[in-house]
Amino acid sequence: MKNIKSTLMMAVILLVAACTPNTSKENTADNNEWQSLFNGKNLDDWTVKISHHEMGDNFANTFRVKDGKILVSYDDYDKFDNQFGHMFYKDPFSSYHLRLEYRFTNQDMDDAPDYAYRNSGVMFHAQAPNTMTKDQDWPIAIEYQILADADDGNPRPTGNVCTPGTDIDFHNEMYPGHCLNSDSKTYKWDRWVTGDLIVYGDSLIIHMVNGDTVLQYSKPRMGGGVVTRADSTIYIPGKALKNGYIALQSEGSGIEFRNIQIKKLD
Repeated sequence: MKNIKSTLMMAVILLVAACTPNTSKENTADNNEWQSLFNGKNLDDWTVKISHHEMGDNFANTFRVKDGKILVSYDDYDKFDNQFGHMFYKDPFSSYHLRLEYRFTNQDMDDAPDYAYRNSGVMFHAQAPNTMTKDQDWPIAIEYQILADADDGNPRPTGNVCTPGTDIDFHNEMYPGHCLNSDSKTYKWDRWVTGDLIVYGDSLIIHMVNGDTVLQYSKPRMGGGVVTRADSTIYIPGKALKNGYIALQSEGSGIEFRNIQIKKLD
């Protein structure tokens, strides 16, 4: 993404830098402003919704806790069969700074779509899980897309944005595609990567990868396509997305998440 040189945008970036925590043990005053979304022990604060299953049915123990991390696993699957899953945190948020670490495992379902290879994501400003239909594939949401090296020699940036059932503005114009690549590096699948997401309601959204700003866009709202079998009373094209739920994705590749923290912003 080209640098945005306006004074206002630079001020926002400086504000984000000021809000970024120092994770050293000595800086406990700043750390106290952050809230952990995952207790490292269980999934009590999270709700699973997997396509073709009822809300709350963690089919085949897809989302599980292992060694203090959230693990997306397909050990108990016979086949993927388009059973796209999402696990939602219990509370909605509006303006915030979300930070987490992730890495893929070496597990990939043979019958998952080609695009799902080493592909996962964090959905945000998402509809509530109890408003999704049983067979709905993805929630209406904005997605911080997570990718890793496909071992084919081609660049594969992470921290991208995808828009299931939504639209965004990029460079002050509606972006016409479904996914927009960031300026991040390509990372090996087994490397821990830190992702940051800074959201200001229905205005500015900033993606960061390992401390670098890699993508900025604005005005999230319902629209576009991609989501299938959604409740038509929930899907209202043009409606601004000022808040919503955060969800971790299962899309056919194994992945681990840890150190999931959030700081609310004014």
